[in-house]
Amino acid sequence: MTRRRFIADEVSGDRAVLTGAHADHLARVLRARVGQDFDIATDRAVRRGRITDVGEGRVVFELGEAVPAADLPEITLLLAIFKFDRMEWAIEKCTELGVSRIVPVIARRTDSHLAAASLKRADRWQRIVRQASEQSRRAAPPEVAPPTKLSDLADRSDALRIVLAESERQTLLHDVLNTEAAYQRVILAIGPEGGWTEGELKFFQDAGWVSVSLGSTILRAETAAIAATAVVASFLTALNRDLA
Repeated sequence: MTRRRFIADEVSGDRAVLTGAHADHLARVLRARVGQDFDIATDRAVRRGRITDVGEGRVVFELGEAVPAADLPEITLLLAIFKFDRMEWAIEKCTELGVSRIVPVIARRTDSHLAAASLKRADRWQRIVRQASEQSRRAAPPEVAPPTKLSDLADRSDALRIVLAESERQTLLHDVLNTEAAYQRVILAIGPEGGWTEGELKFFQDAGWVSVSLGSTILRAETAAIAATAVVASFLTALNRDLA
């Protein structure tokens, strides 16, 4: 039986601790007891952890041997801010699919109220990616950057930069990945409800991004994020396997 995995809040030598609500979930919901084994992800590795103490808001583990952890593809997701319930569903699922970094983007068509409120969502987004990482047995959650304006994003020339555009009719994501197979890092930009504006698409074009489509249908932002991430993750996983 596959052991559940948790990401440690504290690590010292061969000892790891879950604290707060994180620990309460394990103790009260999963009814953890002294002597049970789980996989514990630390900053350096995933190790087998045996519970040595269960207390109020605190579960302590003795760490044992290392556990193999899968190498995830390096995917940065630039996700334009849209309605939080659907955006957070996309964040959760893209975390499960293996993205390494998520950058919430304040786009021209991002609702001003959502843009302002996004600055206070950091803790909630961190909880979402942590829970999704544990559920999907990742060794660590993805980084979630502070909300950023598109014009303030730094260029990264060593990655294949791809923007999904409703106006694109010819170039498919799959075709670009096969053409640019030399890249092992990908940055995906997903627009808000209503898509990127013409000015934003010109910004991407001038910066050397490749505009792509996922097909002939128009997808919701959260659907596009999940579908594109799944395609890129599958491609990079196969590429890394072939290079190994």
